[in-house]
Amino acid sequence: MNAQKTALLSVSDKTGIVELAQALHAQGVKLLSTGGTAKLLADKGLPVTEVAEMTGFPEMLDGRVKTLHPRVHGGLLARRDFPTHMAALAEHNINTIDFLVVNLYPFESTVAKAGCTLEDAIENIDIGGPAMVRSAAKNWKDVAVLTDAAQYDTVIAELKANGKVSDKTKLGLSIAAFNRISQYDGAISDYLSAIQIGDEVPAGDKAPVLDLFPGQSNGRFVKVQDLRYGENSHQQAALYRDLMPVPGSLVTAKQLQGKELSYNNIADADAAWECVKSFDTPACVIVKHANPCGVAVGANALEAYSKAFQTDPTSAFGGIIALNTELDEAGAQQISKQFVEVLMAPSFTPAALEVFKSKVNVRILQIDLLKGGTTAWDQGRNLMDMKRIGSGILLQTADNHELALSDLKVVTTKQPTAEELNDLLFAWKVAKYVKSNAIVFCKGGMTMGVGAGQMSRLDSARIASIKAGHANLSLAGTVVASDAFFPFRDGLDVVVDHGATCVIQPGGSMRDQEVIDAANERGVSMVFSGVRHFRH
Repeated sequence: MNAQKTALLSVSDKTGIVELAQALHAQGVKLLSTGGTAKLLADKGLPVTEVAEMTGFPEMLDGRVKTLHPRVHGGLLARRDFPTHMAALAEHNINTIDFLVVNLYPFESTVAKAGCTLEDAIENIDIGGPAMVRSAAKNWKDVAVLTDAAQYDTVIAELKANGKVSDKTKLGLSIAAFNRISQYDGAISDYLSAIQIGDEVPAGDKAPVLDLFPGQSNGRFVKVQDLRYGENSHQQAALYRDLMPVPGSLVTAKQLQGKELSYNNIADADAAWECVKSFDTPACVIVKHANPCGVAVGANALEAYSKAFQTDPTSAFGGIIALNTELDEAGAQQISKQFVEVLMAPSFTPAALEVFKSKVNVRILQIDLLKGGTTAWDQGRNLMDMKRIGSGILLQTADNHELALSDLKVVTTKQPTAEELNDLLFAWKVAKYVKSNAIVFCKGGMTMGVGAGQMSRLDSARIASIKAGHANLSLAGTVVASDAFFPFRDGLDVVVDHGATCVIQPGGSMRDQEVIDAANERGVSMVFSGVRHFRH
């Protein structure tokens, strides 16, 4: 049996591996390795033994079989406190392995490439690596298993300070190892179960057709933090993020100041951030209880906020504010006059941050804002939405549809003006983020009244007008967006009675003609979007 400690290093990602190997060697640890890793370490002047030399069995099948051997797994799995285990190792001349450093074939990044073939995907499924990781992680008291370069510094520091790795660290490494294997297997399952197999198996040189909704969905999320409580104080909660979060999404935010975010803060902040990202010009969104209560565009942050605040000052109290442009001192001074829970922007001037230094409870989040692109990822948006139901989930593609001016179909005799068309597109963007049934009055690039979350579209329209009245805003000459079609003319009559001169709605009702006739009768213009934006 070997008194000398042994480390087996076999990594696809070579980041930091030389420095780790040097630290292990400095502690008198014998180095074992395979293939490219062994060559790299040897080239750096480190004494390294090939695994094939240790096992007495050469790599074969193009490297598919190299570590699947009793001398490897016996050395990893043997419990040092079990005399029978140690006797078995001695009988078969197997040495213990005390450190395992493995990261797996890059399956996830391989299948993420456009045009990835089934053959490429299959060849990047690691077999020996996960087997070794599981063996080492199971025997965590005796083996330190490292599966991520981010773990190297901790191990190096402990070796230098104490000459060994603590049990606490080894257990943490073991848990991380099993998590990594779960993530890896989940990615393989997601990919393979999404392949559409017709009469023929996909050819090896062609990318297979993948179903958006695979036969099995494997959720892979990493905990960011525990939260003080959930929606209500008697509920417990935690925040998790995707393994690879979309750049520019809420979970990538950097908190610059303020109290810890609550469950409701996070939910409302996400609603505000997703809405404000949809505007190309400086915009402000104020959210209360997951619904936008004020949205506006302006020349700068100050103007956009001032207009958004006018829509519903009462609801804006204690709300969530999101800006898609830098917040300067002037805008900060105005916002600081109200009670705000969370303030988000892509950047803040030093003077703006100084304004809020005395308001220590205000949570300030800085989030990178992507410039946009053709894919959901490039736009900083989710590809899929998920909703939990009893013993299951609902999955759907995210509502990332963007309406263009050319998509609008004018269905009335009266034509919208150019100004009304701009306001229609603005109102439609806002309605997309308002809980259905949604009715949104807008004018001049700002919301004038918002009705949300009612069982009746009529009630949403009435509530929007009531809120406008409370804010002393006139609805004369406004445009209205309805997230779904008007099933009867009565909904149209209500918004016109309160001053709307132009309406956008999806269309598609059996009574579309009745509503169109009503619009012509009332002398207003109406356009169909052809798209519904229910948000339950």
